[in-house]
Amino acid sequence: MLKSVRRNSQNSRVFLKVFVSGASVSFFKAFVQASRPKTLTASVVPVVVGVALAYHDFQRINAWLLFLILLSAGFIQIGTNFVNDALDFLKGADNHERHGPLRATHQGWMTPKIVLSIGGVCFFISLLCGIPLVMHGGWPILGVGLISLLMGYCYTGGPYPLAYKGLGDFFVLIFFGWIAVGGTYYLMTDTWTWSAFVAGTQVGLLGVVLIAVNNLRDRVSDAKVGKRTLSVRLGSWAHWEITVLVVTTFSLSLFWMEQGLWKPALYPMLTLPFALQLDRHLKSTVAGPAYNVYLARAAKIQLGFGALISIGFCLS
Repeated sequence: MLKSVRRNSQNSRVFLKVFVSGASVSFFKAFVQASRPKTLTASVVPVVVGVALAYHDFQRINAWLLFLILLSAGFIQIGTNFVNDALDFLKGADNHERHGPLRATHQGWMTPKIVLSIGGVCFFISLLCGIPLVMHGGWPILGVGLISLLMGYCYTGGPYPLAYKGLGDFFVLIFFGWIAVGGTYYLMTDTWTWSAFVAGTQVGLLGVVLIAVNNLRDRVSDAKVGKRTLSVRLGSWAHWEITVLVVTTFSLSLFWMEQGLWKPALYPMLTLPFALQLDRHLKSTVAGPAYNVYLARAAKIQLGFGALISIGFCLS
C-alpha cells in the first residue's frame, strides 16, 4: 500500500510538471501566466459598473446573478487569452522579438494543443455559468452569450481573426464595454437605457487602452508576421490612439453632468492625471519592456475609474 501511495504521489508531481520544459515551471504557474491576470480587470470592471448603475436606477442587486455574470465574463476572457496564447505562437506572432510578458506556449511550458484545450474548457465553464443567466434574461442573453463565446475564439482564430485584421480594439469596446455593461444592466433590471451605453463606452474605451498599449509594444514584430493590428495600420499615428481614447472617455462625463449625476461624473476624474501621465510616457518611451509596466498601469486606471464611477452611482 505504501508503494501505491508513493506511486500516486509521483504521478501527481508528473501531472503538475508534464507540460513544462525543464520541469522548472509548475502547471499552476504556467496556467496563471497564460490567463494574464493583470488584464482581467477588463471583464470585471464593466460588470461592476453595470450593477452599480442598476442599483442607482432600481435600488436592488441580485447577488447570485452578479456572481454568475462575473464568472461567465471572466472565463470568456481567460479562454480568449489561452486561445490567443496558442494561436499567436502557431502563427509566428510570438517570437524572440516580442517585448511582452512570457507566454506559456512560446516558452514551451505547454503545448499548443494543451493551451487550446484549456481555452475550450474555460469557454465551456462560461457557457455553464451562462445557463441560469439565459433562464433569467431569455433569448437576448442567449444570443449575446453565444456571440461572445464565438468572438472569443475568433479574436485570433478562425478564417478572419479579428486581432490580425485591426479589429481587436473594436472587439474590446463592443464586448468588454457595451455588451458587458448593457448585458449586466439588463439582467439586473429587465430593461435597457442609454445610460448603460454611455457607461459601457467609458469603461470599454479604457479597456481598449489595454490592448492599444499591448499592440504599440509589439507593433514592429507584429508587422513582420502579418499581424495587422490597429497600431500597425496607424503607423506613426498609433500613439495618438490612446490620446483619443482617454480624451473621449473623460469627455463623456459631460453626459452624467447633464443628467444631474455629479458624483459619477466627477469621482472618476481622480484618475485623469494618471491617464494623461500614461499617455505622455507612452509617447516618450521607445517600445520595449517598459511597456509592460504601462500595461499594468492602464489596467489600474481602468480599475480605479470603474470603482469610482460605481461608487458615484451608488451614492447618487
